[in-house]
Amino acid sequence: VAGLGNYSLRGTRHSVGMAVLDRLARQLAVAEGWRVDRRCCADVALAAAHGLELLLLKPRRLMNINGLSIASAAEIYSFRPEDIYLVHDDLDKALGKVAIKLGGSARGHNGVRSCISALHSNEMTRLRVGIGRP
Repeated sequence: VAGLGNYSLRGTRHSVGMAVLDRLARQLAVAEGWRVDRRCCADVALAAAHGLELLLLKPRRLMNINGLSIASAAEIYSFRPEDIYLVHDDLDKALGKVAIKLGGSARGHNGVRSCISALHSNEMTRLRVGIGRP
């Protein structure tokens, strides 16, 4: 599960994907387990939920190149694109509204575009979190 955002701009609506992962880590009791994985330039935490092992990942790169971290992690941890869940902001959704989408285009989101390019696939599941328009 990868939370897209700008690592240096945590706490902003644009980096809501990382905030969702922080909340998920707290709910799964692994919030103290975040560590830096320099191989993929990301913060990672291992968790378990409903019998599944999860890798939570927050790229330490700019949004426009988040895909490089996610593609590196996919290679290191042996994930296929269809195993990856992206959590990211959506300007076209009202604040707090969410939607799940499987595959398709980036719909103008640079972080998702970067993931599609780096993974050579658009088969990732996406949790789109509404941030509204300014």
